[in-house]
Amino acid sequence: MGYKTIDNFNLKGKRVLLRVDINSPVFNGKVFLSNRIKVAVRTIAELKKRKVRVVVIAHQGRPGDSDFTSLKQHANLISKFTKIKFVNDIMGEKAISEIKKLKNGEAILLENVRFLKEEFEPSKNKLVARFSKLFDFYINDAFSVCHRDQTSVTRFPKFIKALAGPNLIKEVEALKKIRIKRALFILGGSKAEENILLMEGKVLTCGIFGQLCHIAKGFNFGSQNKFLKTKFSILPELKKKIDEIGKNIKMPLDFALKIKGMRVEIPLEKFPSNYEIYDVGERTVKIYEKEIKQAKFILMKGTAGYAEEKIFQKGTRKILKAIANSGAFSILAGGHLSEALSKLGISESKFNYVSLSGGALVAYLSGKKLPGLEALKK
Repeated sequence: MGYKTIDNFNLKGKRVLLRVDINSPVFNGKVFLSNRIKVAVRTIAELKKRKVRVVVIAHQGRPGDSDFTSLKQHANLISKFTKIKFVNDIMGEKAISEIKKLKNGEAILLENVRFLKEEFEPSKNKLVARFSKLFDFYINDAFSVCHRDQTSVTRFPKFIKALAGPNLIKEVEALKKIRIKRALFILGGSKAEENILLMEGKVLTCGIFGQLCHIAKGFNFGSQNKFLKTKFSILPELKKKIDEIGKNIKMPLDFALKIKGMRVEIPLEKFPSNYEIYDVGERTVKIYEKEIKQAKFILMKGTAGYAEEKIFQKGTRKILKAIANSGAFSILAGGHLSEALSKLGISESKFNYVSLSGGALVAYLSGKKLPGLEALKK
């Protein structure tokens, strides 16, 4: 791949700055254990085993968002698997002191790097100036942030010997195996801007994205139209893309509504409706299952419905099981879909790779150069 890795060097006793992605669900101020944390734990534990002095740098949320919070709870969650000390500082005297005190095989987690304005100003700044003198190696193990030109992603490799982490390597190797023109893309969730970039080859739509595709073509769901048209401004662009790929796109033919707490499935011809849509219907799933059986490469991004609620997990569960049994090379993408696997009790081992990335994965597959990967090459 052209990157140096942790296996290219003897890192024992070296002070390493490790960039991971532990961005996790936050509800009422509580951080919940995520697959991203579990994945990061593997690398942290491996480096500790190699007697490395590990300093972990990461983020949670974005400034202004409800989940923009401290990483203190993340440290507690990581410590359930491998011991790590939380440092309520990033580049001040307290952080510098803790970094210098580290012994072989110990790890610390610094505070949310996005608390610093310097994170969003990748030109040479105080963070880079201070850290470049403290570390022997920088490791990027967070493919999911590689599409961002931010200090902790792109700037450190200019001043510290940079390596690609094992999880980043694994992700890139998996994505390289997807043959875009021959792949079946199952696009769900609500990140329509990202999904448009993946509308190549054959496309099956579901989730909020499937509803948006219908609306872009002029369909009226009723109350759902008002909500989605207010939230999304990409309908003209989406319509243009749908027209481009023509017969290669399939959209849901029925949906599950929530009526008095019950799941009620109705076909397209029964709309408009005053009720909210929560899942795709059985008729749609059967058609999609046939397409999945014929595919050789499959990438599913986003859930088919509101998988947080048991009665609306049906579409996501059946589609995932069809992929697992298809024999195709399969990749699942996005945090919500990964979390759905856990809720549904479906093993990750049924799929070739489960990615926790969204924007970075889309950018990579659509042929864009990722700043984080380019920085590692240089």
